[in-house]
Amino acid sequence: MSSIIISILSIYIFIVMGYLAKRTFKEQIDDKTITLINVYFLQVFLTFWGLLLRPVDTNLLFAPSIYIFIVLVALSLSAFVAKLLFEDKKEYSIAMVAAIIGNTGNLGIPINIAIFGPESIPYTTMVNLANVFVVYTIGVFFYSRGNFDTKTSLKNILKLPILWAAIIAILLSIYKVPIHHSIMNMLMMGAYASMTMQLFLFGIYLYDTKIKELNKKLLLWVMTTKFVLLPSVAFLVLLHIELDTMIKGIIFIELLMPLAVANVNLASLYNCSPKVVTALVFFSSLLFLGVIFLGIIFLQYL
Repeated sequence: MSSIIISILSIYIFIVMGYLAKRTFKEQIDDKTITLINVYFLQVFLTFWGLLLRPVDTNLLFAPSIYIFIVLVALSLSAFVAKLLFEDKKEYSIAMVAAIIGNTGNLGIPINIAIFGPESIPYTTMVNLANVFVVYTIGVFFYSRGNFDTKTSLKNILKLPILWAAIIAILLSIYKVPIHHSIMNMLMMGAYASMTMQLFLFGIYLYDTKIKELNKKLLLWVMTTKFVLLPSVAFLVLLHIELDTMIKGIIFIELLMPLAVANVNLASLYNCSPKVVTALVFFSSLLFLGVIFLGIIFLQYL
């Protein structure tokens, strides 16, 4: 248990640094510039490095396929209710997509290692890969819909270099194209810079976030979707699938992860109430500290 807590707290040090930086320098720090640098440049390095670090094994595709299926089921179920609850276009977009974009990489991988050991790494890597495509397809579409029409939102998916970087990296991995270690080191530098900047950016937005002004209905909906609807759908689906217990557990734990900072990046990029999204990520991160231990209890029933 202590290793799980340390994994969580050590990552959030950079969030505190971002918060203190914004508090100290205020308008001298341009939030939008940091977002653009991270999304259009550094995250390309993160995507390449993350997908080339270990070979993509087509035999492991079953786990991410189940992950995406569960996400799509939860998304379909929430679509009916969210349309009735939220008339504001931006709130509806946030209500639809925020909960399904979880922190499967920075947080999910180390926590699964703490629970299941190093043998979980190939499966967590593949599930994280699936989440990358969820973020930069479904995530981009809905956050874009907060300000743009459907056609423009679909175009925005294709404009992001991260999606193309992911496709190229997967093809290189599948065809076993050798990558020089110096290039991998360069990609790793960019990857770690991207991860650090994501957390730093979250801290920056957290400074200006007014928790009291957050729509309580939206807060309740996103947290319920994240920690009740999504794990419930996951539990029911996994319960009726014949699969190794460890793999079931990995998928379940990954779906329990709190809202990813990628939500803040996309909300900022498409001007879809980034400070509201920041508050939601913050609340989910706090609730997760208790939810994760309940999730571990449920693992024995899968």
